[in-house]
Amino acid sequence: MAALTITAASVAFVSGTKLDVTAGETITAGMLVYMDTADSNKYKGVDADVEASAVAAGIALNGASSGQPLRIQTSGVITIGATIAVGTVYHAGLTAGNIGPLADIGPGDYVSIVGVGITAANMRMIVLNSGVALP
Repeated sequence: MAALTITAASVAFVSGTKLDVTAGETITAGMLVYMDTADSNKYKGVDADVEASAVAAGIALNGASSGQPLRIQTSGVITIGATIAVGTVYHAGLTAGNIGPLADIGPGDYVSIVGVGITAANMRMIVLNSGVALP
């Protein structure tokens, strides 16, 4: 499988928790983000290949440029803006901000689970950052 092809205009909050933060780079709706403590706690795209950015905080609900307000969803159900598989566990992708199936990660990638597909369009967010890279 490959990273989800997310249509930003189709990303929507269904239920759960939202948080208002500040973007630290250009973000589009549907990107998985982390808080960069080295950059004034601004939010940037998660990359499962890079330890410092492999700590997912949530999924962007809107687009924003660096320094602009950004709303992220941290838990609950989200319409992810892509076709997903029911029962599939989704994970931080290997490109900053991407989300893909857990099966796509391999040795050296950090385990950051995002959620599980509950319908063809909705994901139940279960953000779990292990801090461990696969051997």
